[in-house]
Amino acid sequence: MAKNFDVVVIGAGPGGYIAAIRAAQLGMSVACIDAASNADGKPAPGGTCTNVGCIPSKALLQSSEHFDQVNHHFSEHGIEVKGVSLKLDTLIGRKDNVVKQNNEGILYLFKKNKVTFFHGTGTFSAYVDGGWSIKVSGQTEEELIAKHVVVATGSAPRQLPGLDFDEKKILSNDGALRIPAVPKKLGVIGAGVIGLELGSVWRRLGAEVTVLEAAPEFLAVCDQQVAKEALKVFTKQGLNIQTGVKIGEVKTAAKSVTVPYTDAAGAEQSITVDHLIVSIGRVPHTQGLGVETVGLKVDERGFVVVDDDCRTNLPNVWAVGDVVRGPMLAHKAEEEGVAVAERIAGQHGHVNFGTIPSVIYTSPEIAWVGKTEQQLKTEGVNYRAGSFPFLANGRARALGDTTGFVKILADAKSDEVLGVHIIGPSASELIAEAVTIMEFRGAAEDIARICHAHPTLSESVKEAALAVDKRSLNF
Repeated sequence: MAKNFDVVVIGAGPGGYIAAIRAAQLGMSVACIDAASNADGKPAPGGTCTNVGCIPSKALLQSSEHFDQVNHHFSEHGIEVKGVSLKLDTLIGRKDNVVKQNNEGILYLFKKNKVTFFHGTGTFSAYVDGGWSIKVSGQTEEELIAKHVVVATGSAPRQLPGLDFDEKKILSNDGALRIPAVPKKLGVIGAGVIGLELGSVWRRLGAEVTVLEAAPEFLAVCDQQVAKEALKVFTKQGLNIQTGVKIGEVKTAAKSVTVPYTDAAGAEQSITVDHLIVSIGRVPHTQGLGVETVGLKVDERGFVVVDDDCRTNLPNVWAVGDVVRGPMLAHKAEEEGVAVAERIAGQHGHVNFGTIPSVIYTSPEIAWVGKTEQQLKTEGVNYRAGSFPFLANGRARALGDTTGFVKILADAKSDEVLGVHIIGPSASELIAEAVTIMEFRGAAEDIARICHAHPTLSESVKEAALAVDKRSLNF
């Protein structure tokens, strides 16, 4: 017999599980369907973010940074350590445990908020009296009837044409998180967030890493002042980053991968590596959803088509996260999930795409929100810029990490903050202040007049705001 719910969410990634919990908090009966399983075959809710993305990569980044610190920087503090060794299985095991704890935390939140969880694949079956019929295929077969459906099926890594992931030699983000031994040589195709973060992990653990990027500019999505600083720092750290390359036919052998390419100068080159990480973006995941069965509209790139409120072309069917337009970010999916749940409940859910921050968790971290300087120039906006280096920040000196700077862009007439760009220690945390100011359409002067604790890294944000008006106390 079919089970009836006010809301059925397909997918338990950041957009899906957040939408399910918020809808339940608003008094609706809610079910969430997710097919992901862990190594033991048990449910692993959390989507790409929790299982093979945000969470495990940050666990490895943290561990690898500890290893780098003890090998290269502890002596600066008078701490002498000899005979350092790496137990990679323990390091990977810690990452797996962090993931498991997050899986269990989501299941606990479902139980606490009375969200019914189904472990399996959710597929549209038909429109019936009372709503949408959703089939659940898993260890047991179920039929759910939903008044509202939220599609939150996420995304999958994009493959190079003709080069499938085997997760042994040719790696997606999944395989790159669990290489069984530190490779001597590692290749990375794509100098985006995933490529740089995972390349950094294995570089710190001892691999020789080459990053090949097709775009002519490094980190073109970032403010170019930040991108230039990042390229300089990453190159100094040992990452071999090449831009403007054209990849040839990749050849795999029993113990190696050979990548021929044409460099930016037009010369034929080749690298042979132990493993190759392919990180050239992600594609929306709708396989098994049954879009053709019910006529759910997708665009030419495979994204579910939605309006500004995340409504699809079908009545009472919504979609959020990586499977729809917009940046493929976990926190963007979460914001959409909350907003959709509130809209279903008759409230006015809100997502401001102009204040969604982006972060690259390398060392130094890179974070930004709003417009870049090149965007403002292209749009003909009259603006002022102010920046402040961490080299002049007392807390950064004490931490031993003075790399980078804070840069603020503000409207020349109104002083409204239009963009904030940070490269340096704890950039991922510092960017929140900028998001808050921009969400309330605050001015650079508002940041400058807020009292920041001393000594803190956040003082660099204040000094950058003062520099917009040429009033920095340090210059």
